[in-house]
Amino acid sequence: MTDHNEDGPPAATSPVYQLPEWETITHPPKPRQSLLGRILPSRATEDESVAMSARPSTTAELDRGKETSDPASTLPLHTTTAPENGATRPTLFASLQRSLDSAIPPHRTYLGRSRRFLFLYILLPAAVFVFVVIPLAIGLGVGLSRRHSAPENQNLPLPSNHGIFTGELTYYEPALGACGIQSSSSEDIVSVSHVIFDSASEGSDPNTNPLCGMTIRVTRDYVETGAGNRSVDVTVVDRCVGCGATDLDLSIAVFTRLAPQDSGRVVGSWAWLG
Repeated sequence: MTDHNEDGPPAATSPVYQLPEWETITHPPKPRQSLLGRILPSRATEDESVAMSARPSTTAELDRGKETSDPASTLPLHTTTAPENGATRPTLFASLQRSLDSAIPPHRTYLGRSRRFLFLYILLPAAVFVFVVIPLAIGLGVGLSRRHSAPENQNLPLPSNHGIFTGELTYYEPALGACGIQSSSSEDIVSVSHVIFDSASEGSDPNTNPLCGMTIRVTRDYVETGAGNRSVDVTVVDRCVGCGATDLDLSIAVFTRLAPQDSGRVVGSWAWLG
């Protein structure tokens, strides 16, 4: 008997198409990261990098490495050499990153927050406050204090401002003055304005005021009698509350030598002696 082949001719197999190796996507594109994300990588990225470094190489990766290192390959191998400056920058950045990770580990929590939160919301505002806000506040305060204090002292008729000042002359009945001296109306004394008396004060005790005991020469043209200019030297013993900065309150004995007593208030000039 003859054998009959009941299966018939073998069926044709469909061809299998594969992408060439140079078209195979081996490294999928990574999402874009911000500058802050590159400097302070998130915990997920750090965990992924640690896992990739700890994962053993597979057989396919080893075979791919052998193929790329095969000397029989006809494709030219292009090697890129980075410049020296470019090579040192990643090394410096990596060393800084390692120092930062050793000082502040990224996997730990700080006050219940991540390291990114610690940098953005605690350390960065504190640094701005210490190195920017405080110096600006100190400089502004010093500048304003100098601006307000300097012109006032320069314009006041203090002994340090040598010159002749013009103001109103009045008289009063002296007694125990702010300098702690008991005086009478027959003495050649004067009560200076509270403005300059308080400006020259060096403490809470008015008896120790530097103006106490200083001498002032008061001059006025005695026009009422045609006697011409008259000058009287007086000693500071008191503080006049109602006087302006350049006004003087004299004893009756001094006032009557410069103007008639019934004048009450006249204009004269004066200057510090010594």
